[in-house]
Amino acid sequence: MKVLMLNGSRKEHGCTYTALNLVGEELNKNGIDYEIVHVGKDALNGSIGALVKQVSEKLKESDGLVIGSPVYFAGPSAELKAVLDRIFMSCEKDLRLKPAAAVASARRAGTTATLDVLNKYLSYTEMPIVTSRYWNMVHGFTPEDVLKDEEGVQIMRVLGQNMAWILKSFDAAKKAGIQPPEAVTKTFTNFIS
Repeated sequence: MKVLMLNGSRKEHGCTYTALNLVGEELNKNGIDYEIVHVGKDALNGSIGALVKQVSEKLKESDGLVIGSPVYFAGPSAELKAVLDRIFMSCEKDLRLKPAAAVASARRAGTTATLDVLNKYLSYTEMPIVTSRYWNMVHGFTPEDVLKDEEGVQIMRVLGQNMAWILKSFDAAKKAGIQPPEAVTKTFTNFIS
């Protein structure tokens, strides 16, 4: 099994990367691989098409997804949002019922607003949202600061453990012949006639 992680930070090995690796370490302890794709600045420098294609292909092969973003102006990074907008509209069938989680990283505040935006992508595509023992966030200005956030580190580790358990539970259900619910055609109601 494998989990794809998206690092929405402009810094490839910054605080968000550190948080995602904490989750990944727990996945590895449970026999689950992970890969971090750095969205970074490639989303807005003319490379978004290639990046979306790369991530879409990796999503088809993954069993779970973790989306990580720093807080920029009380929300996720513009780079990550641009990529997610395209992926979640074009890959909905590949995302449905795949366990997923959102992670936010901040120096101080804005994490709950960022998680709110990211979790809406997951719920729109019927992805079971994996949680931890508190909101999935870490605090710090540097990766070293993040590792000093004892509560945040624990939250990331529990998130990794919970993701591993859910992935193994889904796998066991599949092996036992338990079928997932069938996809339905979405009904759209327009309120302006």
